[in-house]
Amino acid sequence: MTEFIRRLANTSLTARVALGIALLLMIGGVIVSIAAFAYGREAARTAYDRLLLGAANDIASAITVQDGRPVIELPVSAFELLAFAPDDRIGYRIIGPDGETLTGYEEITLPEGRREIDEGFFDSRFFDEPARYAVVSRRFAERTLNGTVKVVVGQTLQARNSMAYDITRKALYVLAASGLAMILLAVVVVRSVLRPLEKIAGGLSARDPHDLTPVDTSVPKETAAMINALNGFMARLDRQMNSMRHLISDTAHQLRTPVAALRAQADLFTDEPDIGRKEKIVERIQTRSASLGRLLDQMLSQALVIHRGDSARRELVDLRDIALDVFESGDHTVLNPEADVMLDIGDEPVTVLADVPSLEEALKNLLNNALRYGRSPVRIGASQDGGAAAIWVEDAGSGPGEEVLSELGGRFNKDNLSRKAGSGLGIAIAHSVAVSFGGELVLKKTGTGRFRAALVFSGAGETFK
Repeated sequence: MTEFIRRLANTSLTARVALGIALLLMIGGVIVSIAAFAYGREAARTAYDRLLLGAANDIASAITVQDGRPVIELPVSAFELLAFAPDDRIGYRIIGPDGETLTGYEEITLPEGRREIDEGFFDSRFFDEPARYAVVSRRFAERTLNGTVKVVVGQTLQARNSMAYDITRKALYVLAASGLAMILLAVVVVRSVLRPLEKIAGGLSARDPHDLTPVDTSVPKETAAMINALNGFMARLDRQMNSMRHLISDTAHQLRTPVAALRAQADLFTDEPDIGRKEKIVERIQTRSASLGRLLDQMLSQALVIHRGDSARRELVDLRDIALDVFESGDHTVLNPEADVMLDIGDEPVTVLADVPSLEEALKNLLNNALRYGRSPVRIGASQDGGAAAIWVEDAGSGPGEEVLSELGGRFNKDNLSRKAGSGLGIAIAHSVAVSFGGELVLKKTGTGRFRAALVFSGAGETFK
């Protein structure tokens, strides 16, 4: 059974539809056969019962009374009626008022409990064959004869069964012809439905590998869901590729200068004879190496955010937990031990659909920027006002000027990385996380003269604008 299911899954859609219709027709054929045979048997019974009844009435009408006894001259017309079933055996019995057999077969008996039957039908046997009988009564009320004469006429069932089988056979012929037409029609319909897919497949095969534009073609509504899913997948892949291209470009740009500086300092160290100047060169090499290490960490964080932005499964996240985890991790005490960092979260949950590692990475970068370029004290918090759910970092500094903020916002709207010397990649990472989960990065001076960087979600960032 498992092997059959596996093979069926590998067959074409046309074959599946044809097989499904064939199975349906087989089941329907069984049902139609039973129904047709039942109908044919009932139709045959009705038709031949009328012939039996007609023959019995003809015989009954031919009975006369002579010398006080019934006299029967069997009419030819009665047997002409029964001749419509030439292969059947015919039997009859005429029973007098006293129950004696006037003529016919003594073996024909009325059913037990129905010996007083006057008219009707019953099933019995005629010698060794099943048979159907009709009973007709004729009452005589004369001076020489007062009583009822019963005429019993029967025949075997070969003609009835042949008629029932013939009706069933013709019904199956009609079913087979209509079923074949249905299968052919289904094949034509399936092929016409799949023709746009073949066209799409040909178009995709001929595409340039870097062409990830949406597939634009007219397809049936049932197939449109697959095309929409394909376009969505290509859009996500295009975003991933663009982000990776930007990351590679920025990596090459960002690493070229510090690597060249390290090489130059190493060359100076090799040729410098003065010990004191060598110590200063070593100190500069250490400083540049630490800066290069931070840059590489940020680039790895950017790569992580790009990867998880489209691939990570969204889950319900309480932003207060993110802020608490980043605060309790204690990374800020290593980066700037003198800075005063505080946690500001409320009692009510601040929930969004997002990815925990991405949010933590974005918040760490905002905190590092605030510690490196802002002023203490620094606050980490999560809050919700109406439909706006936000996680933010706020420092006591005034932040960049309005000119710089407007430039950063414009660059972010174009989904490019900021290359400002003062912001590094931390702001760009936070921006990527916000956009990946349907939010935005809002940088603004507060009314108290402080500077806040916030990730605002659910498309309701008016509180922070």
